[in-house]
Parts: sequence; structure tokens; C-alpha cells
Amino acid sequence: MKTMIKSILVALLTAEARVLLRRTKPAIIAVTGSVGKTGTKDAIYSVLKDTIHVRKSAKSYNSDVGVPLSVLGIENPGTNVFLWIRALAEGFLIMLAPREYPDVLVLEVGVDHPGDMAKLTSWIRPDIVVLTRFPDVPVHVENFPTPEAVTEEKKQLLHAIKDDGVIVYNNDDEQIARAVAEMRQVSVGFSRYSRSAFVGASETNVYEHGVPVGFEFVLNTQDTSHVVRVREVLGLGYVYVYTAAIAVASLFEIPVDAAIASLGKHVTAPGRMRILPGIKGTHIIDDTYNASPVAMEEALRTMRSVKNAKRRIAVLGDMLELGQYSIDEHRRIGGVAAESVDLLVTIGVRARGIAEGALRAGFDEANITQYDDALEAARELERMLVEGDYVLIKGSQGMRMERVVEEIMAEPDRAEELLVRQDAFWKTR
Repeated sequence: MKTMIKSILVALLTAEARVLLRRTKPAIIAVTGSVGKTGTKDAIYSVLKDTIHVRKSAKSYNSDVGVPLSVLGIENPGTNVFLWIRALAEGFLIMLAPREYPDVLVLEVGVDHPGDMAKLTSWIRPDIVVLTRFPDVPVHVENFPTPEAVTEEKKQLLHAIKDDGVIVYNNDDEQIARAVAEMRQVSVGFSRYSRSAFVGASETNVYEHGVPVGFEFVLNTQDTSHVVRVREVLGLGYVYVYTAAIAVASLFEIPVDAAIASLGKHVTAPGRMRILPGIKGTHIIDDTYNASPVAMEEALRTMRSVKNAKRRIAVLGDMLELGQYSIDEHRRIGGVAAESVDLLVTIGVRARGIAEGALRAGFDEANITQYDDALEAARELERMLVEGDYVLIKGSQGMRMERVVEEIMAEPDRAEELLVRQDAFWKTR
């Protein structure tokens, strides 16, 4: 019964959003991939908002519920039936009288199950599709027969693009490059390595003033080079995020200098490689929003690049929704951790595989501790920290790794501002 009621409510919400799009005809930028969707969507919004009337998806609203909510511009009613009724009434009024509707929508589009993209593309036709990354083992793979099936599901967005649409894509991802090569649309590549792409980046370096405060990279367009500084976060994944945003800006004839200036004011979302001060003079790299193998590997390799660390500590929780690939991927990440950190803390049953993989790679067992609960691990971690430690904290959202950050951050009174999952819905779970 609950499933049927939800289906009816979502159908009504989608109908309102569909009519609204027909009436207002905004340009639609749809962002998909298995890594970096939210960060890319937010960065694109930042480079456009100073010159264009634009709206972006709130938070990570990318599902059959989240996308119509973003189109209508209303809050998620959650599981409250009365809030759903109010949301539908609000959506109906917006549909009838869409005042000052945005010229451009930046929508994050994701899939959890087979058929999800088909539902969305039945009424969303993007003007621009942005493809971030298609890793070998994506998140949500347990709901699909193979990893390739996840990729094929996301690729359906390409076939929904308008006839004169443009594809902005990660030129370093072989799966994406092959998919784009099959399309007839104009394409604009962005790259961390290749100068052959329209927007490429090279010579990436973490920069520090005693402690890491961000990083910088050289961005190369077809005829110019620019230094881009990214503050308050670490991680080479942000090179892809920023180059993608600048590539999109170019399609709206926004100069590269102006796009870089806008990104200089851009504030990244919580829980995505954010640098936070910790207790006892420690430094936290908060990557607690979610976890997949490719993102976990990238975070650990970033950790290895950090200089001036007393000790590099990784606190890693379960990576969920990996299905039959879970055991092997956790063990593989353990091998990466063994090359990247001095101390390893694991949280969760699946994360024991990370410890096992680290041991197999020759990591000292004395430097591994394992817990089942995030809060228990946090309290033990608090005791073991010393000044100068750098702590990477990452795991799937169901592991609630932000609780570890809150326990060891220097300013816990700012948790609501700085951390993920601080609203009433998550606080009661």
C-alpha cells in the first residue's frame, strides 16, 4: 500500500514538473555519473549565477522524486503525507503561475535501480549533458546485474539530449569517451591529463601555509593557461569538477577568467574532502558524504600527498551497495590504504575487509583498530590523537561517519553548518 501511494504521489509531482517545463522552456543542464555529480552541479551553478538566472538541484536531489522537486523548486516532503499534500498544492500553483522562472536549470540525475533513467528521460530533455565518471565498480551496483548495466542505465541520458544539444564529458574516462564517440552531438571534453581536450589541467599541486588550505592547478584551454586555486578542500577529483564547470561556462560565452573568479567564491558542499580543524591541533579531511571504491581510492591517494603530517590516519567505514563486488573491493582498498597512511581505523563488518587487505599488503597489525560503531570508534580515536595528525574520515552514508567528525572537530558547535546529515530527519535515525 505504501509503495502504491508513493507511486501515485510521485506521478502527480512529475506531471506538475512536466507541465511547468513545457510552459517555461528553460535550458536544462543534466549532470550524471557515478562520482562527483553534486560537486560538479554546484560548481556549474557558481560559474553561471553571476550572469544568468539559474537554479540548481538542492542537495543531492537526483531521483524520480528529487528531480521534479528541483524543477518545481519546492522542499522535499519526506515521508509525511500531509507535507506531500502541501507540496503537491504548492507545485500546482507554481505550475499555473510560474513567476520569474529560471532561464537555466542545473539538474543532478542519478539512478538506483534499472529503469530509473528511463522514467526521468521520458520527460526531461537536456540541452547540455555533463558526464563525470563511470568507474569499473560504481555505487548501487548491487541493484544491477553487472557494473556495465549501471553505466548503460546512465548513458540513456545521452539519447535524451536535444538534437542540437552539447555533451560535456570527462575525456580521461575511457568508457565515457567511447560513449560520446558514438553520438552525433557536439562534444566538449575536459581532462586532468590531456591537453587535447577543450579544457585540460596539469601540474596539480597541494599548496600549504604550514597546513593544507587547498590546492592549485594549471588549467589549459586551447590558447591560454590559468592558475586555479581551490580553497578549503583537497582532492584531485576537484580538478575534474572545476574544469567541467569552466567548460560549461564557455558554452554560455562566459570568459575563462570570469568563470575562475566565480569559482574563487564557490563554497563546496559539506562532507566532500573538506578541511576542518580538529581537537589537539589535528586536521580533519571530512569526506563523509558517501563512499564508493573509486572515491575511496582517490581520497586515500590524496591523503598520501599531504605533507608535514605527524601521522596520516584513515578512518574508513563500510562501502555499501556493492553486492557481489563488496569483499574484493574492500580488500583492494585496504591495499591502497597500506600505501597511504600510518594508522588505519575501520568501522563496520564490511570494512574488516579493508583491514584484511592492508595486512595482506604488509601493513603492521599494531597500527590497525577495528570497530562496529561510529561513535565507539570516535571516542577511542579522540584519545589516540596527537598534535599534527591528519585524519581522513570516509564511508557510505548509512555508516554515519559524520558522527566521528563531530566528536573530534575543534568547533562542534558549528556541526550543523559544516557537516552533512545535520537536519532533523537524520538526527533521529
